[in-house]
Amino acid sequence: MNDRDKALIKSIKTPSYVLDERLLIKNLELLQSIQTKTGAKILLALKGFSMYSVFPLISKYLAGITSSSLFEAKLGKEYMNKEVHIYAPAYRDDEIDEIVSITDHIVFNSIYQYKRFKDKVDRSRREIECGIRINPEYSEVETEIYNPCAINSRLGTKLKDIEGHDLEGISGLHFHTMCEQNSDTLERTLKVIEEKFGRYLHQMKWINFGGGHHITRDDYDVDKLISLIMHMKNTYDLDVYLEPGEAVALNCGFLVSSVLDIVKNNMNIAILDTSAACHMPDVIEMPYRPHIIDSKLQGQGKHTYRLGGMTCLAGDVIGDYSFDEPLEIGDKLIFTDMAHYTMVKNNMFNGINLPSISIMNDDGIRVIKEFEYEDYKSRL
Repeated sequence: MNDRDKALIKSIKTPSYVLDERLLIKNLELLQSIQTKTGAKILLALKGFSMYSVFPLISKYLAGITSSSLFEAKLGKEYMNKEVHIYAPAYRDDEIDEIVSITDHIVFNSIYQYKRFKDKVDRSRREIECGIRINPEYSEVETEIYNPCAINSRLGTKLKDIEGHDLEGISGLHFHTMCEQNSDTLERTLKVIEEKFGRYLHQMKWINFGGGHHITRDDYDVDKLISLIMHMKNTYDLDVYLEPGEAVALNCGFLVSSVLDIVKNNMNIAILDTSAACHMPDVIEMPYRPHIIDSKLQGQGKHTYRLGGMTCLAGDVIGDYSFDEPLEIGDKLIFTDMAHYTMVKNNMFNGINLPSISIMNDDGIRVIKEFEYEDYKSRL
């Protein structure tokens, strides 16, 4: 980040999420190039990034959106208006009619769910393609909470539960077994899928590789991804879909926070106007340590601080950071990679307000949304 951008970001009222539109376009251009080279379709997974103010921009590059709920599907339909896909572990009777009315692909978690709602899809005047999410019982995800193939997982249908069933009306298979991983993981996963489900792939029109592909990360092997897509297309005569959320917005956003107070309890503790529990919940859930511009690891700088949030949760701690200069009340800290899985997961625990949402480009910074008391009140 150059000095101009850093000064711009530090000029805004905190806390605030800031999306750098230029970095988003850089990611989108890479994703679009993969589509161009392979004929695959890449969808934005709204579960990772749902900032609909940039959906018109994203629509210039990607094929559409994929959703995990009726509300996500409606948001994608309203602001992107391209292909709308949906997958959920189960669908509700009181929502399925509206889902059928706006989606192009419906992926079912089980054969039972498909058969239960098949008639509604068949009666629709729209052309809707149905798929089944499979569980290949193979995943390299090490964090258990994010492992969709864990023992007793509720996500996807195993081979033994597909065998013997009539798949008439099913036009595709969907899998999602990855999390922040490279294409070598995809290669090993596809090998398992071909071994187990190969005979079904020849009957299908498409396959969906799901998400978890860190395509826009600097060390991602894009050439291998392209070869894997082409292998599946050429071997089985399949259309290929990918639905990353994180890769679309990876390293595109920042969360700007101010130091409210500095206290001491064995070490220096800085209280910020942001919160791990409210504004970056993956810091606690994953867990991980977000980078702060101009910071260092604990002990590497002259001054070390534990950064804590505003809530009453004792564990509302972002982490320990060191700096070459001491922090002072009013200083602004810039957390990086804060576009994905932040706005979509944040909350108002303790009545803590949400960060505003801003966009930065060559013209400057524009605040597109701020939150008030009524936003908190209306949820309760």
